[in-house]
This record gives sequence, structure tokens and C-alpha cells, in this order.
Amino acid sequence: MACVGLVMSTVGMDPITSRARFTFGLTSLLDGFELVYVAMGFFGLSEVLSNLGHAFKQEILDSKIRNLLPTRQDWKDSAKPIARGTVLGFLMGILPGFGQAITTFVSYAVEKRFSKHPEQFGTGRIEGVAGPEAANNAASSGTFIPLLSLGIPVNPSTAILIGALLILGLQPGPLLISSRPDLFWGVVASMYIGNVMLVMLNLPLIGLWVQMLKVPYSLLYVLIVLLCQIGAYSVNNNVTYVLLINIFGLAGYLMKRYEFEGAPLILGLVLGPMLESSLRRALMMSDGSPMIFIARPLSAAFLIVAVFFLISPLFTRGRIGKAAIESKDD
Repeated sequence: MACVGLVMSTVGMDPITSRARFTFGLTSLLDGFELVYVAMGFFGLSEVLSNLGHAFKQEILDSKIRNLLPTRQDWKDSAKPIARGTVLGFLMGILPGFGQAITTFVSYAVEKRFSKHPEQFGTGRIEGVAGPEAANNAASSGTFIPLLSLGIPVNPSTAILIGALLILGLQPGPLLISSRPDLFWGVVASMYIGNVMLVMLNLPLIGLWVQMLKVPYSLLYVLIVLLCQIGAYSVNNNVTYVLLINIFGLAGYLMKRYEFEGAPLILGLVLGPMLESSLRRALMMSDGSPMIFIARPLSAAFLIVAVFFLISPLFTRGRIGKAAIESKDD
């Protein structure tokens, strides 16, 4: 799927010769596939199409919500799990290949091993909730380090963010912090402000969120599809984009049906133009010789690290994920 995303990124104007390629005579494709309607098609419309074939029974439990704030004993029991989950999630969030789901399961397995009462896990023990949630949040924050410092997205969310930055004319990388410190520190500040706002909004408005769950799925699906179509058209006020978002929505549905992941495709689509431009410029400098990539120690070291990250999930992801899930089931 990553290779398909790289192929899709070649649609549009050639970055070196400025010739149109793979546009099939459509002027709307001269700029390539826009990330906005591709992402909405793969993650929005495809989800609606996938759920249409399933019957859902809406049921809201009518009970009063109480004990929202943790007690002093809850804080005492969850302090160490939160600390361990934060460190573990942050470190795993920096590394590509580990999603929030794997990080959460690993944290759960760690807390179960540290607990004095592992047999009570799965019954609502706060250690089994606080640790994985802290790891999940820390992993989300950790993904911004390779994004802002190296310009490398490690998951679909950061891929969409790097696409948005490129649309605004910003190049994520080592020079971003020095050239745009206002943007960098604004992102850091937004994380603190966002967490405070989440607490302030979620606790008082829980009743409102529960009421939203009563909206019929048939109405929600129509609203999702309508907003996706409007969003695709508003990209460039072009009807062709509306057609494309429906095509990508159908493709995303078929991918889910046959268990193909859409996230690597988005990553390939975002990183493809940068990869192609850098690759072709390097080959032009070396008269077509690929030895330029290993001639210098720094580039060779980066290639070795890249190969390591490429093959390491084959040996670690399945083993760690399986062990964590089995520990959770136990």
C-alpha cells in the first residue's frame, strides 16, 4: 500500500521537467491528488460504506453519571502507572511502526506484571486504565518530535499534518524550529491548552455528548457523506474532486473488505514528492550512479537506520502485540 501511495504521488507535474504525467488530460490533476479528498475518501466515506452492511441496535443506558473525579486513593494507585505509561508511550511514539494500539497493549501488559493483584485486571482496576491511557497520550505527543525536527511522519495523523504544513508553504525539518519558532512553540503550547480545554469541556458537557449518541445512524451517515462532498468541492471549487472522493471512498471500502491498510498509502502519498525530488536530484549530481547514497558516512548511516526500521517490525511488532493481547486476555 505504501508503494501504491508512492505511485499516486507521481500524478501531476514532473518536479524536474515540469511536464504533465498520468493526468489523462484532466487539468484538475495537474497538481496531483489532493490530500484532503483522498483522506476523506479513505477514512470517511469508506467507513460509512463499511457500516452500511451491518445492523446496529442503538441503546443508551439510562443512568446517572457520578464519581467523575478520581479520589485520593485513585491518585495514589495510579501515580506510578501514569509515570511508567508516560515514559513508555513517549519512547514508543518516537519510533515509526508502533501505533497507539500497540503502545496501549504493551503498557497494559507492563502494569499487569507490576501489579500485586494481576488477577483483578479486567474488572476495572485503575492501574489498567491509567497506565494505557497515559501511554496513548504520550505516544500521540511523541510523534511530533520526528515530525517537527526531521520532517518524518510516523503515522497517518502526522502524515496529514505534514501535508497541511506543506500546503501552507512550511517545510518540516531541522530548520523549522529556528526559522519559525512561533509555529513550533505554538504547537507545544497548544498541547497544554488543548488538554486543559478537554477537561473543562468534557466533564460539564458529558450530558450533551450522551444526547448526541441518540442521533439515528441513518441521519449520521447522511451528514457524514454530505460534509465529505462539500469538503471535497471546497478544495478548489471543482466538481471533479467530488467524483474523485467517491472513487477513493469506494477504493477504501474494498481495501477494508480485503484487509488492506489505508494508512501506508497516505504516508506514501505525502512523502512521495519529497522522496522523488531528492532522489532525482541526487542521481543527477552523480550522473545516475546510486553509489552517491553510500559514499558518505552520514547518508550511509541514515540508510542503515532506515533499513533497520523497515525490517524491525517484521520481528518485533507481531511478537510484542501478540504477547500484550494475550496478557490482556489473561
